[in-house]
Amino acid sequence: MSGTMGRIADTSGQDIVVDAGPRRRRRLLIVGGALTLLAIAGVLATPSVRRWSDSDQSVSAARLRYATVERGTFIRDVASQGRVVAAVSPTLFSPGSGTVTLAVQAGDTVEPGQLLAEVANPELASQLEQEQSRLAELEIEVERQDIQMRQQLLADRQRVDLAEVRITAAERELRRAELSYQSQVISTQDYEEAQDNLSTARLEHTHADQDAALSEEALEFESRTRQLQLDRQRLMVAELQRQVDLHEIRSPVAGIVGNLAVDQKDAVSANQPLMTVVDLSAYEVELQVPEAFADDLGIGMAAEITVNGVRYPGLVSAVSPEVQQSQVRARLRFDDSVRPEGLRQNQRVTTRIVLDQREGVLMVQRGPFYDSGAGRIAYVVDDGTALRHAIVTGATSLSSIEVIDGLAEGDTIVLSSLDQFNGAERLLLTD
Repeated sequence: MSGTMGRIADTSGQDIVVDAGPRRRRRLLIVGGALTLLAIAGVLATPSVRRWSDSDQSVSAARLRYATVERGTFIRDVASQGRVVAAVSPTLFSPGSGTVTLAVQAGDTVEPGQLLAEVANPELASQLEQEQSRLAELEIEVERQDIQMRQQLLADRQRVDLAEVRITAAERELRRAELSYQSQVISTQDYEEAQDNLSTARLEHTHADQDAALSEEALEFESRTRQLQLDRQRLMVAELQRQVDLHEIRSPVAGIVGNLAVDQKDAVSANQPLMTVVDLSAYEVELQVPEAFADDLGIGMAAEITVNGVRYPGLVSAVSPEVQQSQVRARLRFDDSVRPEGLRQNQRVTTRIVLDQREGVLMVQRGPFYDSGAGRIAYVVDDGTALRHAIVTGATSLSSIEVIDGLAEGDTIVLSSLDQFNGAERLLLTD
């Protein structure tokens, strides 16, 4: 029993001998495949590793915007919001002091020459009446002077005619005296007296004729003087009448009454604004242009005005010589052949002025890179990297930038702001 208790049964009878050769070969295949894949991945990753090692900074490519350098038509323009204004909107002023009486209200439609307001000036009206009275008096004086002149000329003519008659009588007496003296009927003294009478008559005629001529000149001078006084008075009355008529404010154009600057029966002074009249037959667009474009603007430049989504041709009609808050005021006029309907005063529109247009220009889309790099730096994209390039730019427009040097047609550049790159020479563009 003790012998039986001393032996312990094992599991050797249950063990199965397994051949280790296939498992070793399978493990070797797995390790070999992994090494092969690692080798292939290393070969493939070598350019990326090299790009990564050569780059100064990595940036997500999805966060950036890009543009391609191309050659085409470069249009340099400036766009701005404008407002519709009347091309003719005169402001009417009071010609003198007085009390204003309005004949219209704001918004009334008026015609040329229609009475809009009247400024009552009693002093001016009284002065006009006085000068008109003086004019009538001078006209009567001139007529009286004309009658007196004709009377004086007639009297002088009578004296000359009488002197001629006395000459004729003296000549007849002298002939009779000659016959009598030859017949020794009269004495020598009587004969000489007849000669003296003829000489006296001729002298009186000469003096009468000269006096008549001088009197006529004096009368004509006096008449011209009175006529000049009359003409002067007429001019004075006409001027006063003009001033009185100016106090009747009439519309210079057809349109509507704009803003009223005074109320009914207000006391106004000379040159005080009364109202504006808006001419609805002609509209222009007023806009503000940045000072940087002021030197390029010129009257007659082509423009485009967008009203309610429709584009209309126009041209620059005026450019202000004054700069206010870095802006220059300009005006555009619609093309006479195409004019929009239903325009309203102060209506907002979009404007575009073409400053320059050239063909075959190397250019790229405008973006934040231009301002952040001062137009001197661009990052050119090449095989997952972006290289910093020094560039030279020319004219700019709202949508494009002219490239003079540093880029070639077909280059792709980073359009986004360059501030995030911190001046890096090479960027790695990651997915």
